[in-house]
Amino acid sequence: MFARAYGGATIGVNGVKIDVEVDSANGLPAFDIVGLPDAAVKEAKERVRTAMRNSGFRLRPDRITVNLAPANLRKDSSGLDLPIAIGLLAAYGLIKQDRINSAFFSAELSLEGELRAVTGILPMTIMAREAGIKEIYISQKNANEALLVEGVEVYAPKNLAELIDILTGRTEPVLAKPTAEILDDGAGIVDDFSDVQGQFFAKRALEIAAAGGHNALMVGSPGSGKTMLARRMGSILPELTREEALEITKIYSIAGLLPPNGGLIAKRPFRSPHHTTSTTALIGGGSFPRPGEVTLAQHGVLFLDELPEFNKQTLEVLRQPLEDRVVTISRAKATLSFPANFILLSAMNPCPCGYHDGGDETHVCQCTPNEIKKYTRKISGPLLDRIDIHIRVPRVEYKDLSSKNKAESSDKIRARVTAARQRQLERLRPYGFFCNAQMNHAVLRDTCGLTGDAQILLENAFRKMNLSARSYDRIIKVARTVADLSGADNIETAHIAEAISFRNDIGVDIN
Repeated sequence: MFARAYGGATIGVNGVKIDVEVDSANGLPAFDIVGLPDAAVKEAKERVRTAMRNSGFRLRPDRITVNLAPANLRKDSSGLDLPIAIGLLAAYGLIKQDRINSAFFSAELSLEGELRAVTGILPMTIMAREAGIKEIYISQKNANEALLVEGVEVYAPKNLAELIDILTGRTEPVLAKPTAEILDDGAGIVDDFSDVQGQFFAKRALEIAAAGGHNALMVGSPGSGKTMLARRMGSILPELTREEALEITKIYSIAGLLPPNGGLIAKRPFRSPHHTTSTTALIGGGSFPRPGEVTLAQHGVLFLDELPEFNKQTLEVLRQPLEDRVVTISRAKATLSFPANFILLSAMNPCPCGYHDGGDETHVCQCTPNEIKKYTRKISGPLLDRIDIHIRVPRVEYKDLSSKNKAESSDKIRARVTAARQRQLERLRPYGFFCNAQMNHAVLRDTCGLTGDAQILLENAFRKMNLSARSYDRIIKVARTVADLSGADNIETAHIAEAISFRNDIGVDIN
């Protein structure tokens, strides 16, 4: 007898519906799963067989064939255990086919029949809603995640026997309810800019970076506070919108990085991979591509500390996502795109010892010119050109460290950043952008008006500094953000001058 149940898998950051077709017929006893299953899905037959037996249902000695459609798509989710089991019971006539025609199932089965959580439930739930599916049956530990999607009924039975009782009408289904973990309000954040003594120029630069979504590079001697500043970047970024929070939660769901009870991620990501990180871990990939650090930092911050210590080839793969804000990964079986809309913050010393070219006036650099050149050449000119803001972070003076004056809090800075972002959103909404760093050259010409004196200053800087066309655009973008922070309609001389200062103040020759 033939039956069909609906399950799901993920491709990139999206869910895809899987038709689980089950046929039970007379013949030599067998249990075959076809339709490009991976090892975990092939092993489902043993989990399903044992879970059904321990739930009070024994498989007949029939020839069982399970087809996972579409057959040309690789299936790698253990969540297909549950729809396979439900399809088998429907094929045996124990569950009516019309009862499961508008239902979606996704859970791994334990040998006792317990429903276990799987990754990617949020994108699969969104897919199910778009496909017109009304009911979703999942593990209790995935319930908070699925409940983020409106328009579907979510049920979370404890085990297979309880689910069968619901589908056969022996018990009434009870809708899953959200627990306290459904929202992460970001409580407990302690990193605040008020903790940073001195470093006024660096804090101003990071405020501009946060307001316009600009990438930034900090160069300074060891202990000057580069990492401390970077870790407080998230405290001045605007609050996430619900759409942004859902997008981030989708990505973390697929990566298996959500907390045990799921829930909405309401705090911007801050990713800080170690400098030994591989190219695949940074950019994403694998035989069946998964998101990397650039995608996990979506709508947040990717912080690369000790930048020259990263493998040069690893750094070079950042060029395309920094420019296009998307990562396209091609493999023999699939070509997938992952979002990569993040702020890149990076920090480095000016030389291997950290004290070259006045990085710290109290120390003498011990590095040879060749050592310095070899160290700084790891950051290529094209990569540096994609970083809008370059700043030098000097050694903190004793008077600043010992000062009793409280520095400006992150809340005050965030208020200015949020107001500047709102002005950008209103100006760029017709173009589909929401911050200045996303503007292309055409949008820049339409929306960034310069006064006459500002144009003259920019022209002189372009000639004297031998800037590229990309640098020209990025200076205007940063200047536009400075103008937004000050509430100005046009880009004036002071705005251009401040933007130029962020292209030539790192105190080290990288190109």
